[in-house]
Amino acid sequence: MPQTATVVTLKGNPITLLGKEIRVGDSAPDFTLVANDLSEVKFSSFKNKKIILSVVPSLDTPVCDLQTKRFNQEATALGNDVAILTVSMDLPFAQKRWCGATGSKNVITLSDHREGSFGQSYGILIKGLRLLARAIFIIDQTGKICYKQIVNEIATEPDYASAIAALKKI
Repeated sequence: MPQTATVVTLKGNPITLLGKEIRVGDSAPDFTLVANDLSEVKFSSFKNKKIILSVVPSLDTPVCDLQTKRFNQEATALGNDVAILTVSMDLPFAQKRWCGATGSKNVITLSDHREGSFGQSYGILIKGLRLLARAIFIIDQTGKICYKQIVNEIATEPDYASAIAALKKI
């Protein structure tokens, strides 16, 4: 079942998320992010694919590392019609290093470091920290948001089973 955090905390301290709240049923906001090779990647690059947007504050933290490794592992069973995008504010160089160090080849890491426009568009940019809140969005082949999970406590893992179940329903 999709979850929406009413209060989001970081280690128990309330934080403010910036941007417009998007809802299940909305069209996914367009985005342009930066890939590991510094090229720009647009949302339209994944047309006709189901998309898991796995959003993390930083790959260099334990929970973000676990979340991204988990989706990298899940990818093998999800098929070629699914794209798993891990989005963070990490620099593309750091994302590339993380992928190489962990052997992660099934997720696409993308950076919102330039403008934070992805975070604003999806309502998950953390005020004052310039990091993204931990979240999962499932988008169908038509670009509609089918599932949204903003994790209440950023230092905890998301509900993977709920997200994968939502993906399998579309």
